Amino acid sequence: MQEIDPIILEKVNTWLEGNYDEQVKQDIRKLLDDKAYTELTDSFYRDLEFGTGGLRGIMGPGSNRINKYTIGSATQGLANYLKKTYPNEQVKVAIAHDSRNNSDLFARITAEVFSANGIYVYFFEALRPTPELSFAIRTLGCKSGVMLTASHNPKEYNGYKAYGEDGGQFVSPADKAVMDEVAAIKSIDEVKFERVESNIELISTAIDEQYLKKIVTLSVSPEAIKRQKDLKIVFSPIHGTGITLVPKALELFGFENVVLVEEQSTPDGNFPTVVYPNPEEKEALTLALKKAQEVDADLVLATDPDADRVGIAVKNTDNEFILLNGNQTGSMLINYLLTAWQESGKLTGNEYIVKTIVTSNLIEAIAREKGVTYYNTLTGFKYIGELMTKFEGQQTFIGGGEESYGYLVGEFVRDKDAVVSAAFIAEMTAYYKDKGSSLFEALLDTYIKYGFYKEKLISITKKGKTGAEEIKALMEKFRDNPPETLGGSKVITLKDYELRVETDLTTNTTTPIELPKSDVLQFITEDGSIISARPSGTEPKIKFYCSVNGKLESKEAFKQTDEKLEAKIDAIMNDLGV
Repeated sequence: MQEIDPIILEKVNTWLEGNYDEQVKQDIRKLLDDKAYTELTDSFYRDLEFGTGGLRGIMGPGSNRINKYTIGSATQGLANYLKKTYPNEQVKVAIAHDSRNNSDLFARITAEVFSANGIYVYFFEALRPTPELSFAIRTLGCKSGVMLTASHNPKEYNGYKAYGEDGGQFVSPADKAVMDEVAAIKSIDEVKFERVESNIELISTAIDEQYLKKIVTLSVSPEAIKRQKDLKIVFSPIHGTGITLVPKALELFGFENVVLVEEQSTPDGNFPTVVYPNPEEKEALTLALKKAQEVDADLVLATDPDADRVGIAVKNTDNEFILLNGNQTGSMLINYLLTAWQESGKLTGNEYIVKTIVTSNLIEAIAREKGVTYYNTLTGFKYIGELMTKFEGQQTFIGGGEESYGYLVGEFVRDKDAVVSAAFIAEMTAYYKDKGSSLFEALLDTYIKYGFYKEKLISITKKGKTGAEEIKALMEKFRDNPPETLGGSKVITLKDYELRVETDLTTNTTTPIELPKSDVLQFITEDGSIISARPSGTEPKIKFYCSVNGKLESKEAFKQTDEKLEAKIDAIMNDLGV
């Protein structure tokens, strides 16, 4: 018979005897009575880690779960950090939440703890997208902000994203300082939960209007939109916050034919019509694609629960709707922006774009040809935000993005933004339609000009304590014994972002990597394939990013070339043995 680890039991008893509410204690006792030791172990084997992006986890009782007490401790730690960092100032913060179950409750607890610590809170009175929180922090002169969301995770999850005064998520050294303050909270008795009403101010629609007004000023092809105002767009917020701003943004840009997926337009934390509320998953767009076929749409847009990611579908040359992946959409968006800026004479040589190290190198090829500076950052949009803050007032940020369906246009926000991205994807579609082309045909033209870059993300889920150990062992194996060949091509470069060293395996020489430390390994082959291995920072997964490329001779050769590159990815994954 399975027994519970004595160390786990000790932590369980701390909660049963401590200053926790009776409902939480009842839930824990039930797990004990049911001998649900695996669940108890996963709930208590560690303290839910406040990482560089904040918290994310399954909701429930326990130190490794999202609940009133882990949210409260995180907020107390952040409050302590803010008071030490800005000792002689009235510190202000902004708080928003998405449509997830308990997000509103956790937002309220966060506001109460801040208010009890003498911090002034701007509190969104109803659910709002993550990028609007970033905008609010910047607009209202806040020192920090918190978004209650678990992005596109399943319904059991919730989370807590913490932001700095530039509207971006905390980066080094502030992230470590915040993490230290959160870790220093050793008892729930240290958390001040008593709400101070005078320190909380509700935010209504005024910020919505300011934000929407700003993003409309970014439009580069208003004339094309005027001519294509009847472009048929199907939009689904997948039961999330996108419903609050995306339809308004599309309308303000000038689009008059937007069809909502009604079954998914009501915010609902149970996400009843999907398995995962993730626009990266085809299943999540089933209803949107059905609606698109009914109305013969030009474009399908779908946003995740906190509206920082957007997925799209377009018609291919066979008139079938296909989903573009994050690399394809990001590449097309950057290509459109640089082309439109070039055509309107806006490029001065002082502009730049940014992508992450696991995002398609097609973006680099486009930027090089247009003569626009490009930067690579580590995975995580906070690093793009950090660069934007660094270059603010010196260089002009046009746009940027990452393969995980997150993009940004303009400098008003410091996080990925599905609201502005949806508007610009619609503008881009109108621009190409105005030229007698579709978005898919424009993608093929891009491949013919710059090379056919094909990327695929393979995620392997390893849950709980044993899963975390398996992921660690897998990374150690690749680090100590990198593969010699992948997909029939010799591995010539190993980039270890944890050790911050790039090794030329043909000469065995090393050069430093000028980026912060991160647990990522990249294998680069002789034929230009790039394979990245990275444990997820927010989910119990290890992710493999495969990028291969070849020449596309003509639009007619697309399917054949696509199959060839797909087979190459399969061969690479087979060689990795995962």
